[in-house]
Amino acid sequence: MISDEALMLEFQRGSRPAFEELFARYREPLYGFFRRRLESPERAEDLAQETFLAVIRATARYEPRALVRTYLYGIALKLVATERRKQQTSGAVASLETEPAMENASDAALWVRQALGKLDTQEREILMLREYEQLSYAEIADLLRLPVNTVRSRLFRSRMALQNYLEGKGQHAVAASSDAEVNPREGEG
Repeated sequence: MISDEALMLEFQRGSRPAFEELFARYREPLYGFFRRRLESPERAEDLAQETFLAVIRATARYEPRALVRTYLYGIALKLVATERRKQQTSGAVASLETEPAMENASDAALWVRQALGKLDTQEREILMLREYEQLSYAEIADLLRLPVNTVRSRLFRSRMALQNYLEGKGQHAVAASSDAEVNPREGEG
């Protein structure tokens, strides 16, 4: 299997199949990235495609200093920030709390989603990059331009804040429903 970086360099030299392979590898992960952060699935799809358009436009300037995955998520983060600014100026503010529930989502998944919505924006983003996008500490550090140890400490604080919120939710749910035992940590990982 050809590495992402080799594919990107091939694309830079004009290889359409190399771009198509990168698109195939990252289309769904980027869509998921945007979908978890935006209310509209259509807008998430648009921004995933805009990410690849940005890659096409900047292909001549690409230098393999970081992983292609980090490069793509860097573009995606900028697009999300721009989208959020647009939503704020138009008066429409989307948040994780108002994100549509997944079909057949368990109580634990819903609690996690609500708890994420309660986190500070930076805490939420670093946690989502690690847990949902599965980026390494080094990739997150490159992406956010932070030292790796800062990423580690912020991630630790984010996880603790999330856990504290979930423990509080779990206690309320158990008190409200004596018929079922509820474990809010179920499915966490």
